[in-house]
Amino acid sequence: MYFWAHKRCIAALTVYKLGEKHDSIDSLCEKFYNRIMENCKLCPRRCGADRVKTTGFCGGGNEMKIAKVMLHYGEEPLISGSRGSGAIFFSGCNLKCVYCQNAPISSGNAGRIFTESEFIDAALRLRDAGAHNIDLITAGHYVHQLIPALEKLRARLDIPVVYNSSGYEYADTVKMLDGLIDVYLPDFKYAGRELAEKYSSAPDYASIAVEAIREMCRQRGKAVIENGLLKSGVIVRHLVLPGGRRDSIAAMRIIADSFENALVSIMRQYTPCFYRGSLPELKRKVTSFEYESVVDEAVKYGLNGFIQDGSSATDELTPDFNEIF
Repeated sequence: MYFWAHKRCIAALTVYKLGEKHDSIDSLCEKFYNRIMENCKLCPRRCGADRVKTTGFCGGGNEMKIAKVMLHYGEEPLISGSRGSGAIFFSGCNLKCVYCQNAPISSGNAGRIFTESEFIDAALRLRDAGAHNIDLITAGHYVHQLIPALEKLRARLDIPVVYNSSGYEYADTVKMLDGLIDVYLPDFKYAGRELAEKYSSAPDYASIAVEAIREMCRQRGKAVIENGLLKSGVIVRHLVLPGGRRDSIAAMRIIADSFENALVSIMRQYTPCFYRGSLPELKRKVTSFEYESVVDEAVKYGLNGFIQDGSSATDELTPDFNEIF
């Protein structure tokens, strides 16, 4: 996987070794990507799907699928600012939490295929509409298409690029993005194995996410804030779940111990209307006691960042995924 970060060097070496003088580097890169995608092990699911012909566990194939392009005002104040974040919601997800508020897109069903040029045009349209940044939401399963697209986009872009992630990805995947991302906005959803298995079928979530977020902090650890906007840095998000107070308290300690210089965003926006299962604890909102206990723990560890009030638990800020633009 780490080879993708140096795709042009590898392709050039292939040309030299094989003497394929008539193949362009881009053509060779495409062949290289396709070979990897024929047995996909990009993420910790390691599903082995042939994503050239079908879709993986994540719902993604071999081309970028995008469900929504919009100015988004529901991110942290340092991200949304006054004019909104330029959000690009990618279709599919490798985590598929049972309580997901974006289930229409995390399933991989919503949206359409975007070419590289269409993706770049969408980002530039958002910039021209006044977006403070370009916010790539759940894009990790398309990183092999995203890297060359970002290389071209950044040459024309004068605002930060935000990578908005579930946290469930290999650190090597994050290394591929070094130099292309200004702000990392990962989740750290679970501290222990029990809830990670119960709600996301990912008992190894914490160990995987810790390494990925450490790499994010290595790249962009110390926050750079200008005119009330985050230009570079890491904000680690944690959603407090009903009945999950102990796990959330443990998560605060891991965040404090593991992610140097990162800001933290403790979210209270769990909304039971998005849950369609039978687990009784997920059919209610988080109580004030649950949420404030977690905030108190964050304060104890000296964490800095953002908190939410009870009004955040609403579906009003969830985008309409019936239309892309």
